[in-house]
Amino acid sequence: MNSYYAFIKAIETGSFTKAAEELGYTQSAISQMVHSLEEELSTILILRSRTGITLTPDGEEFLPFIKKICNSHRELKEKIKEMEGLESGFIRIGAFSSVSCHWLPGLIKEFKKQYPDVEFEIHQGDYTDIANWIKEGSVDFGFVNPNAVSNLTMIPLQKDEMFAVLPENHHLVEKETVSLEELMNEHYILLDEGEISEPLTIFQQNKVEPNIQYRVHDDYAIMSMIEQGLGVSILPKLVLSRCPYQVATKPISPSFARTISLAYKDKRVLPIASRFFIDFIIENITQKEF
Repeated sequence: MNSYYAFIKAIETGSFTKAAEELGYTQSAISQMVHSLEEELSTILILRSRTGITLTPDGEEFLPFIKKICNSHRELKEKIKEMEGLESGFIRIGAFSSVSCHWLPGLIKEFKKQYPDVEFEIHQGDYTDIANWIKEGSVDFGFVNPNAVSNLTMIPLQKDEMFAVLPENHHLVEKETVSLEELMNEHYILLDEGEISEPLTIFQQNKVEPNIQYRVHDDYAIMSMIEQGLGVSILPKLVLSRCPYQVATKPISPSFARTISLAYKDKRVLPIASRFFIDFIIENITQKEF
């Protein structure tokens, strides 16, 4: 590649001597490298005179191709540097429990097949916690509900439908769908997700007030409570996809869903490993049904 760079630099500076100064070679070395390139291409690329150097017609034809090769080589070297940076990468993620349980283990496993020495730190919290962690820099990026976040870049990943969750012997189990009015009459267990709650929002929009008996931060604790007959709740499909509890789930009328988005402040200043993992998440989550 040295002969390609010598040729480009000679054209840029208009002189073998100036090209040699900028590249750290002698003038004769630059001349020899250009001559070597001319032999490789079986043509004359440069004409030399007392006033400097000029391109031959063949040189004009070859110049854009040689520039493209040099640019591609530079990009390759930069990519190699980035990949080397992943050898000791450290990725900090904010996530709510359903994502940290159902998405992240598989994503991390596949990512570490390519970059086995990258380390992960997962901070689990509600929507408000995660947004604050991103803004203060405690995590590199996080999974959020876009309705609960401001002043961050957000990438929508998937819609996650909400379902009514009932004890298996509950009288509403026989119905195909459960209305908000029917849930209003039951003891309700609220998943505390910070400043925004999708179920409370949909209740309010339909002018229905649930009978909240419990406020719980963990969705798996809620399913355990429902299994014991302590009440009903509304939870997202992602949480229920591999439910270990003996509960019943029913579609809700009217139906609604939450949007799971990826959020960060400025991707350009994130660590290399985090930038790569963000791209990896977007590619995998948006193309697959989890």
